[in-house]
Amino acid sequence: MQHGDLFTDAIGEGDSVVIIDGVYHQAPALRHKEILAATARGVRVIGAASIGALRAAELAPFGMLGVGSVFDAYMNGTIDGDDEVAVGQTPAGDCKALTWPVVNLRLALELARRSGVLDSVRADVLLEALRAVCYPQRTMGAVRAVCRRQGEAPFAKWLGEQRARDEHFADLKRTDALAAVRAALNDQSTSTACAQQQMWETAYFRRWSNAFARSHIDGLDLATADRLVYQQVFDQAFPMTWPAYLQHCSLRTTGSDPGQPLAMRLSHLTSGGLPAHSVFRPPVDLRDKVTVALLLARETPDDRLAVARYAEALAQAQRSRAGFCVEAVRNDLSRRMLLEAWDCPAERLDAEASARGLICGARAVEAAKRLVPGYLDESNSHMDKEFGDAR
Repeated sequence: MQHGDLFTDAIGEGDSVVIIDGVYHQAPALRHKEILAATARGVRVIGAASIGALRAAELAPFGMLGVGSVFDAYMNGTIDGDDEVAVGQTPAGDCKALTWPVVNLRLALELARRSGVLDSVRADVLLEALRAVCYPQRTMGAVRAVCRRQGEAPFAKWLGEQRARDEHFADLKRTDALAAVRAALNDQSTSTACAQQQMWETAYFRRWSNAFARSHIDGLDLATADRLVYQQVFDQAFPMTWPAYLQHCSLRTTGSDPGQPLAMRLSHLTSGGLPAHSVFRPPVDLRDKVTVALLLARETPDDRLAVARYAEALAQAQRSRAGFCVEAVRNDLSRRMLLEAWDCPAERLDAEASARGLICGARAVEAAKRLVPGYLDESNSHMDKEFGDAR
């Protein structure tokens, strides 16, 4: 698993999720608050073997269930580093492990000690030598090379013989993973461990959940954040949509706040000379259906098709240009797009951005960068058409 995998409507209350391995080098790792959010909505989350065992040890007090020997070792302090379970994987995307994790080597050395191949001192020395090899380089060939350097070629030969008889010899992670799957299939073993918990909302968590929110409409699979920023940039009437959202937030009862009309709240804070959008800047939660309905009230089917085109233009730019990322889009291009779309002078950029819920010009420039490749594609197409018509 990786960051974002739990932000899906396919996982709901009463479901069980088993976390075993996860990527973390080539993509962001699964975050703790993603797991807390899942348990908060009634999902049973079980961890074992690898990053699952590590996260379970960290989140056991909050409802995550850990299974297996690796989890136990993290819990009792026998091991404490994430390097214990790290492995190198194939770049092709099938996530096949190419190297040995330390936890498996620990078990192999212990089995060799019990078989009289090594004594405790030699096993400890060899373990430290093997741990010193960086995890993506700890292949079976590297293990044999380290054993030879340490004068432990007989152990390497013994290990090879065991693996020839059983390809899963000393594969502790596999054993724990199977145990976790069995636990997930046994309601009795997990029903008391994954009670719903209070979910801690933070700005970071809200940003993650918004980034992974998706909409399935008109046969299109669209990022909800893309739909929103498209409206904020290209809907000329969005400055009327945003106050409706502010009114909704103002009327909403939260905690000790019973809610009150936006105008009344504004009059308590200002003398009436400031617009509401410059005073109130509530966070946007794109998981909330009412919020999405309010903010996208004026969206048309053509808008959604445009969002899909712009998303594809961005993806094409990322595929065709090495190292390209949204952040690398030039500020002046994004700024020019906004000024053209809003038909406003540069000195009005901050005010227009605020009226559209983008806070200020600088924030708007950053938010709109993901639209720039699509905008340039469309602009070039229009220019080509006009040039062709002129001929």
